[in-house]
Amino acid sequence: MAETRHFQLPIVAQEAKEENGNATNQVITELGSVKYKRWICILLCIIFLLCGQSVAALLGRLYFDKGGKSKWLSTLIQFAGFPILVPFYCISRPKMLTANHCSIGSNKQPSIMMLGLVYVTFGLMSAGIGFLYSVGMQYLPISTVTLIAASQLAFNAFFSYFLNSQRFTPFIINSLVLLTISSVLLVFNNNSSRLAGVSQVHCAAGFICTILGTAGSGLLVALQQFALRKLVVRRSFKVVLDLVMCQSLVASSAILVGFFASGDWKGFSGEMDEYGLGKFSYLMVLIWTAICWAVFYIGAVGLVLEVSALFCTAISALGLPIVPIIAVFVFNDKMDGIKVISMVLAIWGFISYVYQQYLDDYMPKTENTGEISELF
Repeated sequence: MAETRHFQLPIVAQEAKEENGNATNQVITELGSVKYKRWICILLCIIFLLCGQSVAALLGRLYFDKGGKSKWLSTLIQFAGFPILVPFYCISRPKMLTANHCSIGSNKQPSIMMLGLVYVTFGLMSAGIGFLYSVGMQYLPISTVTLIAASQLAFNAFFSYFLNSQRFTPFIINSLVLLTISSVLLVFNNNSSRLAGVSQVHCAAGFICTILGTAGSGLLVALQQFALRKLVVRRSFKVVLDLVMCQSLVASSAILVGFFASGDWKGFSGEMDEYGLGKFSYLMVLIWTAICWAVFYIGAVGLVLEVSALFCTAISALGLPIVPIIAVFVFNDKMDGIKVISMVLAIWGFISYVYQQYLDDYMPKTENTGEISELF
């Protein structure tokens, strides 16, 4: 009997070892699946952001280039496309966006009043930022506006440092410096960046408004990350829809007040009649610009929720070369030496940022002695 027990002990130990091994393999498989799904979500958000941003920026410039004059209308179409997102509520699932590493202090749902305050604040900020960009779009070439907007990464990094405890490595600092220099170069190149018929005063106003809009955009994205990680308990695609829809609704309402108060609505019919591409094209430009901006916001908020505000801004900078190059052929924008240098510096800055993400993801943490915190 004793021999039988002695013989069974190794068998039981072996079975326990196999069960533990199977359980470990199952956990590893599940973690790999979650990470795989997360990166699919991130990739989709990147595609939405880049496509929406590039097409919307080009159509926004086309509106002014062919006879559009209303800055309020140009701002309104940046947010008025949110109703097309309503059907997505029917297909959204609780886990379309996977939970990430972010810690949340409480599982308690935030109050309706708190969420309402956040949405209203973000909506009003978005309206102001959109108007500043519209001024820049009216008085500056689209290539110049896009290159200045690349400095949003520097502004966002600055605000994220205080709001989201974003830490810096040498590669990220190098990226921020290069992107800042890239934008500063354009300030000293304003003579070649002036559109026909635009005065020096209006050109300067365009530069100032674009820089202020870029700074405000960097602050807004950092605040979105802060609010989402403090208030959101369950991360899902519905959270992204809620933020985009409510923020756009508030922004559109505020802009409509300005649109009617300024009297711009009185010239809407005449502007449509005189539009260089015709009435139908006028409406199509407005409609598709609104749709593209809605797609952009879905991608941007999704990246903020899944990764970080700084990563979202860096991906936005990835679309930097697209718009200026297309603008040279579509709008006959000048691509002089300063702009080429500015573009090269901006691309170099972005590559430096991406390389840091490579180090964060694939190199052992012990080798990243300069790294204090991670984006992933």
